[in-house]
Amino acid sequence: MELKEYRREIDEIDGQLVELLKRRLGISAEIGKYKAANRLPIYDPEREREKLGELARLAGDDCAILTDAIYPLIFDISRSAQHRVTAGPSPIREMIAAALESTPAQLPERPLVACQGVEGAYSQLACERIFSHPGIMYFKTFEAVFSAVEHGLCQYGVLPLENSTAGSVNRIYDLMIQHDFYISRSCRVKVDHCLLANPGVELGDVREIFSHEQAISQCSDFLKKLGDVKVTACENTAAAAKYIFESGRRDAAALSSQSCADIYSLNCIERSVQNNEGNFTRFICISKNLNIYPGANRTSLMMVLPNHRGSLYRVLSRFTALGINLIKLESRPLPNSDFEFMFYFDLDASVYSDEFLRVFDDLETAVARIKYLGSYSEVV
Repeated sequence: MELKEYRREIDEIDGQLVELLKRRLGISAEIGKYKAANRLPIYDPEREREKLGELARLAGDDCAILTDAIYPLIFDISRSAQHRVTAGPSPIREMIAAALESTPAQLPERPLVACQGVEGAYSQLACERIFSHPGIMYFKTFEAVFSAVEHGLCQYGVLPLENSTAGSVNRIYDLMIQHDFYISRSCRVKVDHCLLANPGVELGDVREIFSHEQAISQCSDFLKKLGDVKVTACENTAAAAKYIFESGRRDAAALSSQSCADIYSLNCIERSVQNNEGNFTRFICISKNLNIYPGANRTSLMMVLPNHRGSLYRVLSRFTALGINLIKLESRPLPNSDFEFMFYFDLDASVYSDEFLRVFDDLETAVARIKYLGSYSEVV
């Protein structure tokens, strides 16, 4: 046979498969109505296990791997169809619709915003990128920023999420699990670390350098060249600069920003000492209430998946099927759990598209727990 003849046969088979899958999905929806009328649960794990075993026997040893891979996804989609029939739109879909209706046309110009650190911190720079004239309240820890927003002390909070060189800020992801909040906006800030010291101090005088652990990681190449110099982590790059100024030390320096040199009257001994010139930190702006401002094209979710084979694959396959681009995937262990993980997703999709909204109808029956963190746009 010629190649085109083989392909014609494949096309015929695919046409039959599509018609059969459509028929199967329609029957699943009818089963959903029957279950609703007779108060039966949507999910029947015993039936699914029996069905998978039966399909594997029909497929034989060579093709059982195919049915094991394909049919769990078909079962998930069938359950989603039944769920839509019995439960209607997902609560998350309805929450998004309400937020789109009630959110103002733009962010407020003069809100009170919580930031971690002190004057000159990169969080402050991010805050001023997002808001025109923010009032800023500084807190010592990231957790305090979450709490200030959660308890209504500040309308918004700005937090670093990831760096293009040093990677994710794991502490933020851990705190996301513990606190209730929504993401209203995100932004990227170019990070340009300088070595700052008191006037008259030269590089050869420096015996100890202070900075945040992320900045230390981002400047590792420069620090290695200094040889026997002690490196001390502190809570914030701006706090490091403030300490150098207040202590008056002439044997110490800080890795911090040029703006901190201006604020704390320090001299810049070395400029741009980070490993990569294109060094950016992404910040998120969180709020207590869900607001979805116009132009939202990014969505963040957290999910706890069932602890069995293929759970993550089946979630990812839904994104692919609906044409939704996954731009970030992060996992963190859940505290006080037996090796369970929280998965964090960033999706590139317009909040106004029907394909995006359908994600929630499908996912709520496929995951153990899902938390919608908001839809927003990013300031570049």
